Amino acid sequence: MEEWESPTSLRPTEAKPDSSLLIANSCENLECYMVLIKAEKTAIGSICFLAGPITLLENALVLCVIAATASLRRRPSYLFIGSLALADVFASCFFTTSFLDFHLFRHSDGPTAYLFKLGGVTMAFSSSVGSLLLTALDRYLCIYQASSYKVMLTRRRALLSMLILWSATIFIAFLPLMGWRCPTVLTPPCSRLFPYINREYLACWTSFILVLLALILVAYTLILWKAHRHESSMTNLQGPAATGHNRMRMDIRLARTFGLILIILVGCWLPALSFMIADVSGILTHRQQRAFAFCSTLCLVNSAINPLLYALRCKELRVALLQLLQRVCKVGWCKTSTEDLTPGLPSTEDLNFTAISEVEIPRPRTIRLNSVSEIVNSQQLDIRK
Repeated sequence: MEEWESPTSLRPTEAKPDSSLLIANSCENLECYMVLIKAEKTAIGSICFLAGPITLLENALVLCVIAATASLRRRPSYLFIGSLALADVFASCFFTTSFLDFHLFRHSDGPTAYLFKLGGVTMAFSSSVGSLLLTALDRYLCIYQASSYKVMLTRRRALLSMLILWSATIFIAFLPLMGWRCPTVLTPPCSRLFPYINREYLACWTSFILVLLALILVAYTLILWKAHRHESSMTNLQGPAATGHNRMRMDIRLARTFGLILIILVGCWLPALSFMIADVSGILTHRQQRAFAFCSTLCLVNSAINPLLYALRCKELRVALLQLLQRVCKVGWCKTSTEDLTPGLPSTEDLNFTAISEVEIPRPRTIRLNSVSEIVNSQQLDIRK
């Protein structure tokens, strides 16, 4: 409690021993939350000014390609990627503007305006993590329910799941604006990270995000386990000569790809969530508040990386992008670039991984496919035969 009223939150000219009234007034103007020093403002402002526009442009480009390509719009996998891109577009807009306005330009809003801006940021990041979960579940179903994947996950069901996700995240994000806010306005037991926020609400939202991250981790772990089992069975059936050719094992390729995804996801989200958990359980110092401001920018960095991991590494989407550019610019080199990227064998690092169902195990060779949809199409053809 004494740290909350510490005069170090004031400027040097205000740091007087008998300045409790000034401290109370500064907290009413949100000054006790604006704790960044000049060097930290420069560093964090540079991150936001760089990552914000990049995130917006990347994800807007992904949305345009999916919206302009009919074949992509019909597939649940790309609908989920589109949902992720939309959430990250909102994150780049809401987070960058509100964060810079509050911490760099020290603009104090009233409770309603502040909670509306914070609700937009919360909605964007919650929908982003939720869309990552939908993408992970889509790949899980493709591996474990390959023969009935198209029946189970139709376009209509994919849209329904996205509607449920966005409705839930919007409702959760704007609960403080609807009345679930701190009863003491700005003084303890309010959050020291977010003005007007009840610690119980912060605990609920943090738990919600942690559950989503845990489910993503479980889904990818099960996918890797299935891939390892399949690769072992293929090696036993074909022998090392048939599976050689100096190629990396499929399960190792998947482990590297998914390991990269999970490391980036956890590395960007866990620091900020750790400070939120600490804020719920105790009173943070100004140094911890400043550290949280830096860690929260990592969530924006994650939104900038998502298109590179989930969308632009898909060869089919890159081909659609080049075809769209060809239609827009109508330049000869666009056509040449498109021909160079016609669908074929993917690279070993392609995110849309190789997956072969158990019905294909008796075949004398493995088949490397380019996307989740192609995996399902191939398996459907095999079943019909």
